[in-house]
Amino acid sequence: MPERRARWPYWVGGSVLAFLATVAIVVDILAHRAEPFVRQQVIQALSERFHAHVELDSFHLALGNTLRGEWGVWGEGKGLRIWPPAEVKGVEVPIPQPPVAPLVRLDEFHFHAPLHYKSGQPIHITMVRLKGLDIHFPPRSHMRRASEPKPDDDSSTPSVSLVIDALDCTDVKFTHESDNPNKVPLEFVISKFKAKGVHSGSPVNFEAVVQNPKPPGEIHTTGAFGPWMVDDPGNSPIRGDYTFKHADLSVFNGIAGTLDSKGHYIGTLRNMQVDGATDTPDFQLERFGHTMVLHTDFDARVDGTTGDTWLKSVNATMDSSHFTTNGQIVRVLKPGDDGRMHSIGHDIALNVNVDRAHIEDFLRLATDSPVPILAGGVQVQAQLHIPPGKQSVIDRMTLKGNFQLNDALFTSLTVQKKIRELSLRGQGKPQELKSAEDEKIKSQVQGDFDLRGGVLTIPRVTYTVPGADIHLHGTYRTKGQTLDFTGTAKMQASISKMVGGWKGFLLKPADRFFRKNGSGAEIPIYIAGTRDDPHFGYNGGGGTHPERPDR
Repeated sequence: MPERRARWPYWVGGSVLAFLATVAIVVDILAHRAEPFVRQQVIQALSERFHAHVELDSFHLALGNTLRGEWGVWGEGKGLRIWPPAEVKGVEVPIPQPPVAPLVRLDEFHFHAPLHYKSGQPIHITMVRLKGLDIHFPPRSHMRRASEPKPDDDSSTPSVSLVIDALDCTDVKFTHESDNPNKVPLEFVISKFKAKGVHSGSPVNFEAVVQNPKPPGEIHTTGAFGPWMVDDPGNSPIRGDYTFKHADLSVFNGIAGTLDSKGHYIGTLRNMQVDGATDTPDFQLERFGHTMVLHTDFDARVDGTTGDTWLKSVNATMDSSHFTTNGQIVRVLKPGDDGRMHSIGHDIALNVNVDRAHIEDFLRLATDSPVPILAGGVQVQAQLHIPPGKQSVIDRMTLKGNFQLNDALFTSLTVQKKIRELSLRGQGKPQELKSAEDEKIKSQVQGDFDLRGGVLTIPRVTYTVPGADIHLHGTYRTKGQTLDFTGTAKMQASISKMVGGWKGFLLKPADRFFRKNGSGAEIPIYIAGTRDDPHFGYNGGGGTHPERPDR
């Protein structure tokens, strides 16, 4: 008798387990038998919702609980496609002829819904996971408003409201065709997208990772989006914060560096106000190899449907130099072999104001010499234009404006020696040439410039040192770094005093030929050769000089 009493818990436990196993088997059988019915209901609901033909390759159901212990229905499906025509909130897309690709493609989806439901309250879908979502939205002109309700519409019938507590998407691509034949379709490639409390007609709080095509990199962003404007998606509200790290600038032909950026945006997809900052610790022009620390703070307007950007203001520092800029960076489109418009790159047009800067910073960026030829303060006002193309930035870039150098000092001993000699002779002090060998002569330079295709044209420049004012015009070629300038040197002293000694005495009769307006000598000169080995000479014939290289 005691042995039987000791065994009864095992009999009860075994019976309970057998009962639970039987229930699980029955539930599983019912779930599988319900799959065709639920699958058909899903297809019918989507068809009625979008007024479209819907295809679903496979669908499965199972009962289970979440980590919170909440029982409900688990569902999964693969191969979902929604074809035109479609209607969303009264916007109808007619069937195109010939038929086109589906409006929506979805590789697979998973969801969990609780078993309980309270009448009059929205149904909460605990979790929805989507993978491989491809949405192709037609042009706005392909849509027409449904002017009258359909006969089977019953506005008195309350619709069931759905709320998705958590939405998790991976591998999302969105394409929106434009009515403008000169615009390429809007495309977003989103590797990850998470949202909470998704409800039709309400903004969605999201977290996303967007793949930026050029420069390549991942943009991490959080914010709120929506509600979605069906008839004009570009007018959909959006706001949030972003970070963009390790963007490789070498994809832009001619420059290099790794850019990090962060900021805030608000507005609509078509008209976003963006405030942010960028840091590029190794910015460089690829041809020359010198890296510079570049930081910017910017205020811009961005069209998220095209990527076009209008810079209201940019405050930038490059090493120890400060400058500001404004302008635009917009895509340039060109018809392709398929007859559609394709982007061939960006057109950059900027106004640049260099107010507190050092010329050596810019020369270090634009030359391969370890020591810049010139140092000193610089102010520049210029217009920069870089059209799209396959050539390097230096060859495509045009830069036109004016500049002023203050207390400029040449770092080349050879050049500095010639400048010192020019200054002393211009003051009529040739006898001090030897005693002033270590004296550093600072210069003042101002003029206009026009840089195109790697050739710097200077139509007017005034170079001033104590004792001499030099007026020049000519060109400097970045390839080969060759100089070709002509002009006049106006000296304080006469020719005879510039030479000095007995030679100067012999040249006194020549003073009257070089004196103008009662001042010192005015001498036609040239500067030729290379940056590191310039040739200065008298250009008396107005043409080439025996010492001057041919142009």
